[in-house]
Amino acid sequence: MSPEPLPTGPDPEEITRNILERYPEADVVEAIGATFFSLDPEKHWPNFATIVTTDQHDEGAPSRLSRPGTFRLNLGVGRETFERLVGWIAEPDFAAFDRILPHPVYAKQRWISILNPSDATFRDVVLPLLTEAHDRVAAQRARHRAGKT
Repeated sequence: MSPEPLPTGPDPEEITRNILERYPEADVVEAIGATFFSLDPEKHWPNFATIVTTDQHDEGAPSRLSRPGTFRLNLGVGRETFERLVGWIAEPDFAAFDRILPHPVYAKQRWISILNPSDATFRDVVLPLLTEAHDRVAAQRARHRAGKT
């Protein structure tokens, strides 16, 4: 049985460059096969997006990230978006490529994920979700700062 072909789309480095071009204030930390994107250069938390290339961060290996070239982009979204996109999925195939799914570990925190998005999915689906994820953390950060003054 031959391996499933990877979708043609941006790799983790291209996605990282795209995030930094769109959000130059983003803080980036790389550790243990993962890249974490936040807006806090001191605490590096909360994240609005992560890219993982290893199953080490999951319980078991639901995304099967050990497959060559496989990675998962994760985004923290609002309740309405989460419910609309993945709230109805009873038994997600966490190893499926190019499909918006609940995060295999952090779905309860309203994180979604996608393995190896295609160019079209990245452009048409992921980029607006990335904006939502970023803007949610930026708004939270602004409220937190306003409360301290």
